Amino acid sequence: MEHERQNKNARALTQITPKKKFAMLTAILHIAVPSASLGCFYQVAVNLENLVVETNVTEASFLFSSDRKANCEAPGSACYDPRFIGADGIVFYFHGKSNEHFSLVSDFDLQINSRFIGHRPAGRPRDFTWIQALGILFNSQTFSLEATKAATWDSEVDHLKFTYNGQDLVIPEGSLSTWYSPEKNVKVERVTKKNSAIITLKDRAEILVNVVPVTKEDDKIHNYQVPANDCFVHLEVQFKFFHLSSKVDGVLGRTYMPDFENPAKPGVAMPVLGGEDKYRTPSLFSANCNSCIFSPESSSNQESSTVMNYGTLDCAKGASAGYGIVCRK
Repeated sequence: MEHERQNKNARALTQITPKKKFAMLTAILHIAVPSASLGCFYQVAVNLENLVVETNVTEASFLFSSDRKANCEAPGSACYDPRFIGADGIVFYFHGKSNEHFSLVSDFDLQINSRFIGHRPAGRPRDFTWIQALGILFNSQTFSLEATKAATWDSEVDHLKFTYNGQDLVIPEGSLSTWYSPEKNVKVERVTKKNSAIITLKDRAEILVNVVPVTKEDDKIHNYQVPANDCFVHLEVQFKFFHLSSKVDGVLGRTYMPDFENPAKPGVAMPVLGGEDKYRTPSLFSANCNSCIFSPESSSNQESSTVMNYGTLDCAKGASAGYGIVCRK
C-alpha cells in the first residue's frame, strides 16, 4: 500500500504546473513550524487541490529566496557609500555628511530619515559616508532600525537594533521571528537568524534591510582608510512603495514624482547629487527640513493628488509594475 501511495504521489507531482508548485511552496512556508531545539523544520504535509505533497525540511534557508533580502541593484535601493538607484533605474550618489540626518522619503503621512556615519581621512575634502540608521514616522507612530557599532565584524552577532515609539524592541533571533505593532500596521520579520529583516508599513511600503560591514576588500579598493577600531557597520536597504502621492520628496523619494527628471545622466560613472541643505533634518525623527511635507494631521485630508502604486518594479524583468516608469541604465 505504501509503495502504491508513493507512486500515486509521484505521478501527481509530474502533473503540477509551475503556478501550483509556487502555491504549494507558499503553503509550506506558512505552516512550517520551526523547532528551536533541533534547529530545523518538522515534517510538513500539504494537501492542496487533492494533490498530496510531503516534505521533510532540514534546512530553512531554501525557503527564503534572494528576493526577500535587499537587492542593491534594484530601483529603490540605498547601499554602499551611499549609492542610490531611483525609481527610474538611474544610479546616483548622495554623500551627505557623517553624524548628520537626511530625509530619504517625505510624503504627507510617511517620513523616512537616515543617519549617516563615516570619517574623513587626512587631506580628503569630504567624508566617506554610509547609512547607519533609518527613522520612520508613519501617521502618529515612530519606528527606527539601526546597525550597531563594531570594531571587527562577527557574522554570528546580530547588529540590528529596533525601536517603536521610543521603546526598544526585542525581536528574537531566528528566521520567521516576527513582531507586529499594536495596531497591526507595522510588521518586522527577520529573514535570516541575524542581520537581515523586512519592515512592512501596511498599505504603504516594504523595507528590506541587510546589515554589513566595510570589508577589508572594500577598504583596499576604495582607499577608505578605515580605522582599526571601527568597521563602519551599516545598512543595505531596498524600498518597495505601494502608494505615494505625486508630491513625494526626499533624496530618494523625489525620483518617484511622476514628472521627475533625474539630473544624474545614464552613462556617467559616478553621478553625485547634492542638496544636503534641502534634505538635512535635525534628528532621526524630525520632519523639519526644507523639502519635507510630512504632517500626520494631513494624512486623512490629502489633496487630490495622484496616488501611485509602485509594486515591486524589477528593471531586469521589464516595467511590469509602476507609475509611468521607464527603466534606464
